[in-house]
Amino acid sequence: MLRLTDLKLPLDHPPEALASAILARLKLPAASLHDYSVFRRGYDARKRGAIALIYTLDVDVADEAALLARFADDHHVQPTPDTSYHPVARAPEQLAHRPVVVGFGPCGIFAALILAEMGFRPIVLDRGKAVRERTKDTWDLWRKRELHPESNVQFGEGGAGTFSDGKLHSQISDPHHHGRKVLTEFVKAGAPEEILYVSKPHIGTFRLVTMVETMRATIESLGGEIRFSQRVEDLLVDTDTAGARHVRGVRLAGGGELRTDHVVLAVGHSARDTFEMLHARGVYLEAKPFSIGFRVEHPQSVIDRARFGPQAGHPILGAADYKLVHHGNKAGQSGRSVYSFCMCPGGTVVAATSEPGRVVTNGMSQYSRNERNANAALVCGIVPEDFAPYGDGPLAGIALQRHWESHAFAMGGGNYSAPAQRVGDFLAGRPSQTLGEVLPSYKPGVHLTDLATALPGYAIGAIREALPLFDRQIRGFAMHDALLTGVETRTSSPVRVRRNEGDYQSLNTRGLFPAGEGAGYAGGILSAAVDGIRVAEAVARDITGVA
Repeated sequence: MLRLTDLKLPLDHPPEALASAILARLKLPAASLHDYSVFRRGYDARKRGAIALIYTLDVDVADEAALLARFADDHHVQPTPDTSYHPVARAPEQLAHRPVVVGFGPCGIFAALILAEMGFRPIVLDRGKAVRERTKDTWDLWRKRELHPESNVQFGEGGAGTFSDGKLHSQISDPHHHGRKVLTEFVKAGAPEEILYVSKPHIGTFRLVTMVETMRATIESLGGEIRFSQRVEDLLVDTDTAGARHVRGVRLAGGGELRTDHVVLAVGHSARDTFEMLHARGVYLEAKPFSIGFRVEHPQSVIDRARFGPQAGHPILGAADYKLVHHGNKAGQSGRSVYSFCMCPGGTVVAATSEPGRVVTNGMSQYSRNERNANAALVCGIVPEDFAPYGDGPLAGIALQRHWESHAFAMGGGNYSAPAQRVGDFLAGRPSQTLGEVLPSYKPGVHLTDLATALPGYAIGAIREALPLFDRQIRGFAMHDALLTGVETRTSSPVRVRRNEGDYQSLNTRGLFPAGEGAGYAGGILSAAVDGIRVAEAVARDITGVA
């Protein structure tokens, strides 16, 4: 097989045009083309009204070697790479202590799956509940203003990604094609097959619920064990005569202990008490940059028209997304980067707090992406130097998050309503009194106010600076009636649990494998899942001694 990339065809091309385009591109007679399959399909929407589909294809042709020689200088015609997954080791017959995976979000799921496939029978501990119970608890906040601190958008089976758009694309370096393993396993678990070839695959919340249940059953069938409502309260660490620290197990909130020499820490970005415990235990942590801001909502139709023009609504294109960045580094500007994050076409803004007395926003879409509004986080980048007013040390970013989440709770009325403001009023510096064309999707509700004090002044100034500039790229982005809802503080972990690049173990605690978003090594479902695979392989190598 050979891989043919960057083959462009009109949006409405007939099915037979693809084979004809392959033959024309490779200068082949029809009899030489045995078969082909679509590896990836994207689109180029830079010319509104003339949107093109861009294909990557795996092609079976006669005399492949001769054709590859003829196109030796063409990087768009190459041998098809092997993207299948190959385990790095096999568990020994006698395993002294089973590896433990803490957290059952995308990272923990795939760490556990890979370990189980290699025969290591991992034990998974998750502080939250199984996904269907967790869904009911999450709806209690959205419908009844009742928060369950251990079972919510952040904690429980599936992790924070369960209540999101289910995006499955990433810009991480992936030389071993681990991302393909993730997508393949998702399809086995019930995801639509199109995620294997569309350029920006997504699943949506409802499908994720059944998928994570299926993957749990697969892990259990391979000898793994998943224990819910099991919060890890402490890490058991020994120090040898040379001063080296080694993990020897975990202590659970209920008082029990679990003996292990290998702990995969896949706790997600909101496990603040776990970070505090690790810091108290002397595990090496450091503060890391993240971003804070608001959710912004527009009519999805406005985004569709701006991005796709007269071809808006085409079934192949679906609901339009966007990605915007303002660097703020020109003369007279703030010097702060502002960008869109976690854009949810045809979705809703959701309450995402995990701590009482705080308001946090996030975005969510179903697979259909057919809700009235588009939403995205509109956030300003911050660095550890910005954390100083809230404390010092590696946990100062958490203190910053808590400060502004508590302030948002108060601004919203103290009942989990979120403070909100129309974009036109935000830019004019006046409180919003009424809603306009855009009705808020956030549940349990919003309280209209002035968001000028909802974030640090530098963030407010940078977002005000960016909005009119984004309007030049997407007409209507700064429309008066667009709605800002606050606050978005959990874009990524404010902490990095540092690990060695070679063996993925903590810098100063052997046997501890920091992984995924919470440890500061991923951002999103796909990258977290890929990191889970990498860390599982590192655990397997450490146990077996395989290089």
